[in-house]
Amino acid sequence: MPTKYIFVTGGVMSGVGKGVAAASIGKILQSSGFSVTAIKIDPYVNVDAGTMSPTEHGEVFVLDDGMECDQDMGNYERFLDTSLSGANYMTTGSVYLSVINKERAMEYGGKCVDVVPQIPLEVINRINNAAKKNHSDIVIIEVGGTVGEYQNILFLEAIRMLKIKRPKDVVVVLVSFIPALGAGGNELKTKPTQYAVKSLNSVGIQPDIILARAPGTLDQKRKEKIQFMCGLEEGDVVSAPNVESIYEIPVNLENDNISGRILKKLFLKPKNKDLEEWRAFVHGIQNPNGEVKIGIVGKYFGSGDFILTDSYISVLESVRHAAYAWDKKPVVEWLDSNTYEKDEKTLSELKKYDGIIVPGGFGNRGVEGKIKAIGYCRKNKIPFLGLCLGLQLSVIEFARNVAGIKDATSREFEKNPKNPVIDVMDEQKDLLKEKRYGGTMRLGAYDCQLTPGTVSQKTYDASLISERHRHRYEVNNTYLDGLMEKGLVIAGINPKSNLVEIIEIQNHPFFVATQFHPEFKSRPMKPHPLFKEFIRVAIGQK
Repeated sequence: MPTKYIFVTGGVMSGVGKGVAAASIGKILQSSGFSVTAIKIDPYVNVDAGTMSPTEHGEVFVLDDGMECDQDMGNYERFLDTSLSGANYMTTGSVYLSVINKERAMEYGGKCVDVVPQIPLEVINRINNAAKKNHSDIVIIEVGGTVGEYQNILFLEAIRMLKIKRPKDVVVVLVSFIPALGAGGNELKTKPTQYAVKSLNSVGIQPDIILARAPGTLDQKRKEKIQFMCGLEEGDVVSAPNVESIYEIPVNLENDNISGRILKKLFLKPKNKDLEEWRAFVHGIQNPNGEVKIGIVGKYFGSGDFILTDSYISVLESVRHAAYAWDKKPVVEWLDSNTYEKDEKTLSELKKYDGIIVPGGFGNRGVEGKIKAIGYCRKNKIPFLGLCLGLQLSVIEFARNVAGIKDATSREFEKNPKNPVIDVMDEQKDLLKEKRYGGTMRLGAYDCQLTPGTVSQKTYDASLISERHRHRYEVNNTYLDGLMEKGLVIAGINPKSNLVEIIEIQNHPFFVATQFHPEFKSRPMKPHPLFKEFIRVAIGQK
């Protein structure tokens, strides 16, 4: 069968939920028996997401091949239970760079290279390459930004060109916001969506389906109004109400028969229709047996900042997956590390949590507060999980307060430290001098040899694992013997480089920290082993 394409665009406002909508549609069609892959197009000129601050654009998600990309790629992997590659991600910057490199290599045969059609054709070519690489029947492509902006107009042109060439193989879905006005907030307004459709029409595209994102379920009267005013057929407006858990979205959309509408427009019949396993999973989420309270000590939120939970979205989802596996409702609270830096007495609040996580991050803001929080968890036997920077700070805390290296630190925080127990990799030093930051960290999947008998080895039930990385700084092996003599457990190393991957603390209910990011590989119905064990200990489950 020819490859089918579903383009997901957004209307009225940013953050309307295109990513989870695309992932949910993918899950539904996957459950209907089709091979599905997903692509994210980001309209910024950055070549990838690696150089952007989490406070600017949310979490940077990392794929096995080291591609640093938008957090929506994480949603695709989690919903589709798959591992994607850099072929499934593109930005304006990467597309232009590719076209320019081809022109320099004379791949256009001396022709004049224009923005149109070369840029849209390059986009279509990349979409087709991703489809072939993933052996997919259906490709879902999320176009970032909001219709009507100039940034994504060339990607919309690619949709227009592809739909003209293959009208039976392309469906355009518009996710549009329906605001609620009135004293009770129950007067839903369709006019913004009408204008969003008009913006799409102005570039030669007519949406086939509209997902009506609203505070509640869209009533039939407003569905009919949108259908009539926007030129859609009956049933082509699908209600997308707000939900407590994003994992409810596939169920809600399929309750409105979205798969039936999409498959009809693509001239396909479902091979099977079975969303029952996902429905059972959602039923468990909605009917927990108790709760587990987890504190995440970070620095991308707090006094004077937005609570930008998107900075840690994969960590948050991994906690949820693990809690759901133990039939618990996850209650996550965000703890500002700067508070502990200013007042150590506030550390006592950590005792009210079942477990504490210190996630990754960059820079020295708030790190002393994190170090104090880690030490408090170590001394008071509070279940603890450290991720990337969380491992580095755990080593610094242990070196200072157990091994007696009082000025232990990281070269990331001081230019010329006396005791850099965390140091930059040798191959990174020249890159930093030359200010070559983009795509130059230790990125993607690396092997880890687990130490027999450790908590980590027992948790994975394996001797060799592979996990995703994103960092420049490592545990300095010069200090390892001294730290191990004082009781630091090296639970995992990279077999090629001999770099530390996992550390543990002895005689503790659960104190594990990883140099890698296990959160990138957790799935809704397949929680990551370390997160699952962390939550098990946190709730006291035997």
